[in-house]
Amino acid sequence: MRRIIFLTSLLLIGLNSYSQLYPPINGQIGSTAIHKNNSSFVAWATEVQVNRGYKKISDPTLGYASTGESSNAIGMPNGAIVSLGDRGEAIITFDVPIIDGNGFDFAVFENGSISYLELAIVTVSSDGVNYFGFQTHSQTQTNTQIGTFETPHAEYLNNIAGKYEGNYGTPFDLNEIPNNPLLDKNNITHIKITDVVGSIEAQYATYDSFGNVINDSYPTAFQSGGFDLDAVGVINQKTLGLNESNLHLFSIYPNPATNTIFIKLEEQAAIVIYDLYGRKIKSYPKGNYTTVDISNLPSGSYLIEVLIDDKREIKKMIIQ
Repeated sequence: MRRIIFLTSLLLIGLNSYSQLYPPINGQIGSTAIHKNNSSFVAWATEVQVNRGYKKISDPTLGYASTGESSNAIGMPNGAIVSLGDRGEAIITFDVPIIDGNGFDFAVFENGSISYLELAIVTVSSDGVNYFGFQTHSQTQTNTQIGTFETPHAEYLNNIAGKYEGNYGTPFDLNEIPNNPLLDKNNITHIKITDVVGSIEAQYATYDSFGNVINDSYPTAFQSGGFDLDAVGVINQKTLGLNESNLHLFSIYPNPATNTIFIKLEEQAAIVIYDLYGRKIKSYPKGNYTTVDISNLPSGSYLIEVLIDDKREIKKMIIQ
């Protein structure tokens, strides 16, 4: 009898570990889906850079996803998307930083339907270099692969973009990210969207914060494979005041530039240049600099960081 009771208890514990349901699809009680026309949106993404993933990560010979331009994800959702491909990424920036205000702070839009959802992981940064994520959770079963034209369901997903159909954003609350000295939650300048591969095979799988495989539609070996980013809407935005206290360690000009940027420093400093994915491109030891050679860098947007002792400041730099 004891053995039966013990085994029954273990079974109940296993069931309870998957008993928590999350907000359901739009239109149902408890849904957190936000329609694109909701008045809570005060701004939209102004720049998007995409690093495409493969159509099918287990078969790179098929090439990369290629549907849509990165500019399709700028502004309000309009059905024009950019496909990320398996494990592809998009870096989204804004004219004015996002802050941790009351309730949800921003929302991510995908163009899926309730019968075909594609998912992505969301992380944020206040310097374009260090990214931090939300506590994600997928309670979708992992015994059987969700097929190409099948779908996960919203009520089994938490803090994962794409859980709602097109025209309805998946919202995120910055307050849910653990505090970290490298993250200023009242000055979010970058949001990174990373495609959930969807495969339940360990070597290709994407995992949630609890170590669970996120089962998603797989494979999607199309030009439009992976997460189809439509837009990112801002709900809580920083208010810029004339008396706002900011570091002013350096200035650069011209910006945009072509071969050389001129830099004005208050004192000796180390300089680092990153791309928008946080990858270090160039670095210069501490010194007195008046110019920086950028002639060998491809056109695009970069981040230039100046470090003076324990102070650091980052500015966006555009190369034409």
